[in-house]
Amino acid sequence: MSDKSELLLKPKRFYKAASTAPVAGGFAVQLDGRAPKSPAKNPLVAPTRALADLIAAEWEAQADYIDTSLMPATRLAFTAIDRIAETRAEVAREITAYAASDHLCYRAEHPAALVERQERAWGAILDWAKAEHGLTFMPVAGIIHQPQPPATLASVEALALTLDDFALAGLAFAAGLYGSTVLALAVRAGRLTGRAALDLARLEEVFQAEQWGQDEEAAARAEALGVEAEMIDRWFAALRA
Repeated sequence: MSDKSELLLKPKRFYKAASTAPVAGGFAVQLDGRAPKSPAKNPLVAPTRALADLIAAEWEAQADYIDTSLMPATRLAFTAIDRIAETRAEVAREITAYAASDHLCYRAEHPAALVERQERAWGAILDWAKAEHGLTFMPVAGIIHQPQPPATLASVEALALTLDDFALAGLAFAAGLYGSTVLALAVRAGRLTGRAALDLARLEEVFQAEQWGQDEEAAARAEALGVEAEMIDRWFAALRA
């Protein structure tokens, strides 16, 4: 598809300025004073001004056409508004499933330098999860599935269900991004930045790149993931504000 054809599929920017304003239930994103609607026709309202400002900045950054692929916080907000309230139990189970096969629990068997780095870096975050949330995980060397304690998984699900819709949407997004509920929880708490968590999730890939170099395709993929990691970092920071 040509660039011109792609533009024709995108709506033109129809507003002069994006802003935020307090409304019942939080803070609305406004385009020339009117709130845009979600795909389910719900107003775009965030629970904190900081999060509304983050979303509004994406709308303000659009040029002649609105490119939602460049608006990850807006897309996640629409998910929180349209989907989470009706599917909270399902989303909590999804987060628990990531915990059941958490990336941090599957360690390399060699080389020794990678094994040591994973034990040190990943072990520190698992220790944090135990101290902060009482979550005990069982690491294993290799890729054979290691069942995690039922009590840990029950606690993860219960914790997820205590979150509001925006925090729950963010936690599910982060768990999928990192392949790790533990890393998602650490970013939500501000224990790790989004980029730092991504580096940990990609620890083996980073290690291999240090040894042999990184090709352009892998570098491009890492950068794309980095953009999402930075967004979810700002998302959780805005919810904590």
